[in-house]
Amino acid sequence: MNQVEKAILLMNLGSPDSTSVKDLKKYLNEFLMDERVIDVPKWWRTILVKGIIVPARAPKSAEAYRSIWTKEGSPLIVITNQLKEALEKETDLPVEVCMRYGNPSPKAAMDNLKKNYPSLKEVILVPLYPHYAWSSYETAAEYAKEIHKKEGYTFKLNIVPPFYKDETYIDALAESMRPYLQQDFDLLVFSYHGIPERHITKRHAPGTHDVHSPDHCCTDAAAQEVCYRHQVITTTQLVAEKLGLPKEKYTLSFQSRLGRDPWLQPYTAQKLTEWPKQGYKKIVLACPAFVSDCLETLEEMGKEGHHIFMEAGGESFTLVPCMNTNPEWVKGLLTLVEKA
Repeated sequence: MNQVEKAILLMNLGSPDSTSVKDLKKYLNEFLMDERVIDVPKWWRTILVKGIIVPARAPKSAEAYRSIWTKEGSPLIVITNQLKEALEKETDLPVEVCMRYGNPSPKAAMDNLKKNYPSLKEVILVPLYPHYAWSSYETAAEYAKEIHKKEGYTFKLNIVPPFYKDETYIDALAESMRPYLQQDFDLLVFSYHGIPERHITKRHAPGTHDVHSPDHCCTDAAAQEVCYRHQVITTTQLVAEKLGLPKEKYTLSFQSRLGRDPWLQPYTAQKLTEWPKQGYKKIVLACPAFVSDCLETLEEMGKEGHHIFMEAGGESFTLVPCMNTNPEWVKGLLTLVEKA
C-alpha cells in the first residue's frame, strides 16, 4: 500500500469540454452563475445569465475557442496538465489537477487522491491565481473547502495564499518577459483581467479605497491582502523594477469587461485604440493575472487585441506568453508549495 502522506492539487479556472455551443452553454452557465462572479441576487443572476448572456454569448465564445483549440484540446487544460508533469519531475509528491469550472472537478481530483493514496494526511491546494479577487482566487479556494467539508475527506486541505509579491513568482514572471523586451518597443503593457469596481468597494469600509487613484488604492495591510487592485499594481511595480524599466516604458490596464457596470480602469481595449495616437506604436503586452495561456490571452489579446491595435495605427504588437511551463515558474511553484 502506498504510504504517501502529502500531495499537491493544482486548481485552474477551467474550460468547456469542447467547442460546441452546447458545451459552451454548460460551461458559461456554471461559470457565470457563481455568486462571486456576478454578485447580484440569484433570481436576477438567473435571468441575466440563462436568459440573456449565455444564449447570446455561447455561439460567439464557441467560435473564439475554435480559433485557439489544439488537437490535444483546450490550451488551458493542456498547459495545466503539462505544468503538472513538469512539477512531478521536481518533486516526489503526487500532483493532481482540477478546475474551478468544468472538468476535472475538485471532487474528482480529491477522490483520485483519496483512492490512490489512502494514507494521505495533507493536500496542498494551489489556486493558480497570483492575485486575490472574489471571482478568481476566493471562489476557487472557498469552493474547494466546501467540497472538502461536504465529502468528509480525512486529509487536511492546506491552501497556498495569493503570491502576487512572492519573490519566486516575481522573478519567474520577469524572466519570462525579458526575452520579449530585447526588441525595440515603446511600451510594455501589463494587461490584467478586470473586475467590477464594486468587488473592491463592497467589501471594505466606505472611503477606504480610491479605485481611481493613480497609485495604490489602500494603505491598510489587512485590506491589501484582499484588494485585487493593490495587488496587481504591486506585481507591476516589482516586475518593472526587476526588469530595470523606467516608469515611462510600462503601464497597466484591465481587460475582459462584461456588462455596463464600471470595472477597474483603464480598459485595455480602449487604450489599444489610443496608444498609437500617443506615439506608442510598438507595444509588448503581457497578461500576468494568468499563469497559463487561455482564451483571454490567446484570443482576446493575441487576436482581437492585436487587430484593434494595428487598425488604430500600431506598428508592432508582441504578446508575451504566460509562464505556462517555464522552468523558472515550475521551480517557483514548488517553492510556494514548500512554504505552505
